[in-house]
Amino acid sequence: MITLQAEKLQNLLTQVFWPFVRIGACFMVAPIFSAQFIPARVKVLLALAVSILVAPLVPAPAGIAPFSAAGALVTVQQIIIGVALGFCMQILFDAVTMGGQLLANSMGLSFAFNVDPLHGTSTPAVGQFYTLMVTLTFLVLNGHLVLVETLADGFRTLPVGTTGLGTDGIWTIVSWGAQIFSGALSVALPGITALLIVNFAFGVVSRAAPQLNLFSVGFPVSLVCGLLIVLAGLPSVQTSFTRLMEEGLALIRSLSGQGA
Repeated sequence: MITLQAEKLQNLLTQVFWPFVRIGACFMVAPIFSAQFIPARVKVLLALAVSILVAPLVPAPAGIAPFSAAGALVTVQQIIIGVALGFCMQILFDAVTMGGQLLANSMGLSFAFNVDPLHGTSTPAVGQFYTLMVTLTFLVLNGHLVLVETLADGFRTLPVGTTGLGTDGIWTIVSWGAQIFSGALSVALPGITALLIVNFAFGVVSRAAPQLNLFSVGFPVSLVCGLLIVLAGLPSVQTSFTRLMEEGLALIRSLSGQGA
């Protein structure tokens, strides 16, 4: 006959519940896992499965009941930690998407919108193309597995408790938000510079031949040049994203107390 003791049940709950809260919060924000086309039930089941695997390695905080005031504080801290780790990685994908939007505006494709399956919103076609490309790159480089591994190791270096990331960790995350702008520039700046040269050439042509209708000639040429620039710049986009991904993974390891 199986008997359940209140103390053992409480220990089991603390070992599974709080890891589930941190991992689930991260999966709701992190790239790939937070995609709109993935049902919420699948996300919850995946977070629960990872939590069960991690539970034997998680020491339960002594003297803290899950349904007490201290337990509520621990739950809030785990949500903050999980959201922060997922947000740091999601910033990288948003930076690439913004870079594609900047490039689309320069080449005349700002009106070409399509539904982004990852975010569930409408984004320019160039930005969506870049997002899909870096998503495949992220999967090929096993970034999703490294993220799960970092989450699992984080329970050893940043154990469950009433203390969270601290003030320094929060400010580090706030500073990391600047990557959405610097990363977008690193992705789009080469293409924008090349298109600026093309537009400058059209300006010279308009001065030399004022009777030429640049609206009927310049737009197709700018579009074709933009597509060629996008094709030629794909290796540099992947290189920039790989660098950003390495910095992002190093950041979440640092936030988890695992060092650089």
